[in-house]
Amino acid sequence: MDFLRRFLRRYFPMYLLVVALFVGSAAVIDRTVTALAEALPVPRTGTVIIDPGHGGEDGGAVSCTGVQESALNLEISLRLRDLLNFMGYETKMIRTTDTAVYTQGTTISEKKVSDLKHRVELVNETPEALLLSIHQNQFSDGKYSGAQVFYAPTAGSQALAERVQALLIDTVNPGSRRACKPADGVYLMQHVGCTGILVECGFLSNAQEEAKLRTAEYQKELCCVIACAAAEYMAAAYGQGQV
Repeated sequence: MDFLRRFLRRYFPMYLLVVALFVGSAAVIDRTVTALAEALPVPRTGTVIIDPGHGGEDGGAVSCTGVQESALNLEISLRLRDLLNFMGYETKMIRTTDTAVYTQGTTISEKKVSDLKHRVELVNETPEALLLSIHQNQFSDGKYSGAQVFYAPTAGSQALAERVQALLIDTVNPGSRRACKPADGVYLMQHVGCTGILVECGFLSNAQEEAKLRTAEYQKELCCVIACAAAEYMAAAYGQGQV
């Protein structure tokens, strides 16, 4: 709860402003937030890399209403990018369209392997990086819900994951018992050299949660939580002042 109080004290006015700004078409949002970010004299150290999971031929999971995970990952990631830009942070997107990022391969399997390796390269070639990977969860039983955070085996990753998980429970998933976990078996998270977390924003197999995940309002709430936790991490890591 202490973190939530700090979050509200520091970021609630900005949260209201950003939510007010984030209306209208994606093009209008992009132009508006980019203009504001460029006008803000708030230099920040480090780069936040945002990874919208899947893309292109690899659509990921399919929701209970037929929506592909890759599309939701991209929508949330673009909102997260705009919010972080507004806060003054430099960002780098792994993808900005519904495409995969493979560089070689002819079969789907070969392309997937190339895609993952290329994502790792894009992250590891970026100095002072923080990785935020956005995904959606799915299970055969539709009763399960709630966001969950997984972390890379790199310095700072577990602490950031714990912070994001706690804030998600305090704000968007009250009553959730989910705990963050190590990202065992996740190729991207196991091969990056920087602090990194993977956020499973919710369950596409749960009808109520899937309906919320498709709304702009819920996506904004998720982004505000993730962005503010990332900002606090960056401030601590690089000795930066408050937003």
